[in-house]
Amino acid sequence: MTSQLHVHVPPHPLIQHWLAVSRDRQTPSALFRTAMTELGRWLTYEAIRDWLPTFDTTIETPLAPCAGTLVNPEIPVAVVPILRAGLALLDGAQALLPLAKVYHLGLARDEETLEANCYLNKLPEQFAPQTRILIPEPMLATGGSIIYTLGELTKRGINPEFIRIVSVVAAPPALDKLNKQYSALKIYTACIDPELNDRGFIVPGLGDAGDRTFGT
Repeated sequence: MTSQLHVHVPPHPLIQHWLAVSRDRQTPSALFRTAMTELGRWLTYEAIRDWLPTFDTTIETPLAPCAGTLVNPEIPVAVVPILRAGLALLDGAQALLPLAKVYHLGLARDEETLEANCYLNKLPEQFAPQTRILIPEPMLATGGSIIYTLGELTKRGINPEFIRIVSVVAAPPALDKLNKQYSALKIYTACIDPELNDRGFIVPGLGDAGDRTFGT
């Protein structure tokens, strides 16, 4: 894998704390959901640091005018959670991007071929120019789901340079695929694990994020 793909593993202690909680097989579903929400919050915080467009202005304090910087409301921001597991990170992301539109994309993985099959697509026919897209996807394992999602977004006019992915755990197979096809991306993940097992699960990983989130 080359250095073109920007993969950030923030050293924030809260990210590492909630990663450990989410990995623990003894963590009950309710606490696992809390861990996912917090990871969604802190990873999104890191991802939008240099991503949201701003503009300079002058504001009036109670005492005097001064320079100020505001987020530009004319540049659209959207969140595209990949169902089901992406919903686990959504609350944390929305806490920081309350005005962002949310477009759901439902993908199910074929357990034999490991290919992603789409069962729900709520993306618009075309996105406005300059739209920023945040994709919450807890696990970047084989790369099938995220590659499918990026294909749907780019054919609707999204520039990969404006996309940020937040993921709890990533693995080399997905990162290699992303580097070959979408090297302009930036990914924010709590950890990069070394491998996948024969079922396409990340090892050591944290299990099935969707099942553990929803207690199924």
